[in-house]
Amino acid sequence: MPRLFVLLFLVQVALAAVALISCLSADEEKVKALPRMVWVLIILFFPLVGSIAWFLVGRERPAGAVGVTGAPARRPLAPDDDPEFLASLNEQSRREDQERLRLWEEDLRRREEELRGRPDDRDRPEV
Repeated sequence: MPRLFVLLFLVQVALAAVALISCLSADEEKVKALPRMVWVLIILFFPLVGSIAWFLVGRERPAGAVGVTGAPARRPLAPDDDPEFLASLNEQSRREDQERLRLWEEDLRRREEELRGRPDDRDRPEV
């Protein structure tokens, strides 16, 4: 039985140490509910309850963590993962291709008109 108490005490100390490091290394804007120094004091004076409270209430949840409603928290997407961004790229590429094709067709028509308007070399009298 004493070994179990020693083990539980070590788990509590380890949890408090991890919570303290997490609290001290968190960005100031990610600390919720109370100021950082109050969280440090709570973790130091009430290691088990304070550590659990820090992880549940005191810090902002990491991106992708499940929220209170059970739905995953929305995180920003990288451009290559954002369907709207990819659709806009496809649309922009399609418009550029259509414009390039239109310019090529106009250039081809202009060249054909130039060739039709120019007299053929066979029709000239030889000198």
